[in-house]
Amino acid sequence: MPQIRLDKYISERSDYTRSQIKTLAQKGKIVVNGEIVKKSDTKIDSDTAAVEICGTAVSASKFRYILLNKPDGYVSSTEENDGISVMTLIPPELNKKGLFPAGRLDKDSLGALLITDDGNLAHRMLSPKSHVPKIYLVKLDRSFESKYVDIFAKGIVLSNGEKCLPAKVKAVENCDKLALIELHEGKYHQVKRMFAAVENHVEKLMRITVGGLILPENLRFGECIELLHKDVENLFNPPDFEHFSPDFISYFSAFMLNN
Repeated sequence: MPQIRLDKYISERSDYTRSQIKTLAQKGKIVVNGEIVKKSDTKIDSDTAAVEICGTAVSASKFRYILLNKPDGYVSSTEENDGISVMTLIPPELNKKGLFPAGRLDKDSLGALLITDDGNLAHRMLSPKSHVPKIYLVKLDRSFESKYVDIFAKGIVLSNGEKCLPAKVKAVENCDKLALIELHEGKYHQVKRMFAAVENHVEKLMRITVGGLILPENLRFGECIELLHKDVENLFNPPDFEHFSPDFISYFSAFMLNN
């Protein structure tokens, strides 16, 4: 059982300083496993302890992981130089110093975006060695053509001569202007440029998976949920693209067609 000082445990998982934690403990504002603890140097089990400070639960993880359903018009950055940051969508109770978007979505793109303060996980996720795939739902200007499957699988060449890694693509059942595409890389405007290379145009783009993190269909645009560390590990256990359930994407497909 890994033992850790209470003040260290809280400071690593919140914006409270150790001096603030000491004061709050003395005032009886910290509860561990249902009991008030008044000494901030008390040792606790970091794996099993349930800690509350001022009535708010302290995340068991040293890091915070948030899955955001990004709406149109927000930039995937902590800065607001090019528009309103996605960070403004994170509610105060989840927001903490050091959070940042792990990866990016274009300003006019929608869907799954991981927000975290875990730099190591973000690096691991974005590293080409990890090959974390992402699945996008795409609304096209013209009907999907079966030839796209082979062209994308071979690694399509973009208009500037840049070659993409092999990608999987398929039409959405019963809708010839919707497609699913799985990428293992993230070039600038890549999905739009790939379909432009086959003389089609992307009207709307929505990311519905990041590795094994699948966007819940009941998570509205602009809303987010906090993930447990065990859930985040699903990043590296992605779904099988060929058997990715059409039933799951029915809600998102309806949205794409009607907007």
